[in-house]
Amino acid sequence: MLKPRTFQNPWPHETHGFLDILRWKLGITPQEKPLLPDAPDSPAEWSALDGGLIAQPPRLGWRVAWLGHASFLLQGAGLSLLVDPVFSDYCAPLPLHFSRRRVAAPCRIEDMPHIDAVLLTHSHYDHLDLPFLHLLGNQVPLWVAEGHARWLVRKGFTHVHEVSWMESHELADCVRLTATPAQHFTARTPWDRNHGHWCGWLIEGGGCSLWHAGDSAYCPAFREIGERFGPLDFGMIPIGAYQPRSIMRSVHMNPEEAVQAFIDSRCRRAVAMHWGTFRLTDEPMGEPPLRLRAALENHHLPPDAFVVGRVGDCWDVVPE
Repeated sequence: MLKPRTFQNPWPHETHGFLDILRWKLGITPQEKPLLPDAPDSPAEWSALDGGLIAQPPRLGWRVAWLGHASFLLQGAGLSLLVDPVFSDYCAPLPLHFSRRRVAAPCRIEDMPHIDAVLLTHSHYDHLDLPFLHLLGNQVPLWVAEGHARWLVRKGFTHVHEVSWMESHELADCVRLTATPAQHFTARTPWDRNHGHWCGWLIEGGGCSLWHAGDSAYCPAFREIGERFGPLDFGMIPIGAYQPRSIMRSVHMNPEEAVQAFIDSRCRRAVAMHWGTFRLTDEPMGEPPLRLRAALENHHLPPDAFVVGRVGDCWDVVPE
């Protein structure tokens, strides 16, 4: 029997294994202090997402709705797309306390419009919610980084499309989808680490370009993305789940690195994601937005260039 293909990041970086995670979770390794110890340890604010608003895509440009964590509803060019949708109460195989959702989804599943496709960056539980995907229907088109299709087909999905880094496909008439590089890893169990790849997603259509960076550490790929595809009209960039740095530096950006990724990728505007919904790591839940604001000031960037929103907020992206 052939061994499954495994994936790795193409540039050198620190690595960590299961024992490193176990020592951290058991408190054996020294605990890092937060940079802002007085930061509020509270989740993101919440706003209800109006079902009437999202019933149809906008006539001009795109509407970007943050559903919490790395989940977004993108609507434009006649399409309604979901990226990494997670509606379950826990982002783990078992309902463990540490994986509990801290802020509710901004709408009910039944309030969702017709979904034309789901874009999945990788298989971690906080990005790929199988129960929700089954509720959408096993025939919903799934676009995913390579290495995941066989597993998703075994789970009952009939329209699964794998995409390699920098590979592009026509998602619909005049809408192009490209998988962009990221620095991360995948696993659903202790036995399938890196059997699938990881990616971000670039959507080009309706006169606009939208970029979901995926789950990623800071890496050289962001400059390549900016040089090849920029300027990008709107980015969705992770700012949280970064402490302890000894473990998370290789898989997640901190806010200062997120601002550098914003600059490298040549985004005109961006919204912060991957914070405030699940408590995945040690930093206070309210620290990432404060550090993001300070990092923007240090780079002399206006605060509305890279914003922090409430779960349920929407942003309009119109052609330049």
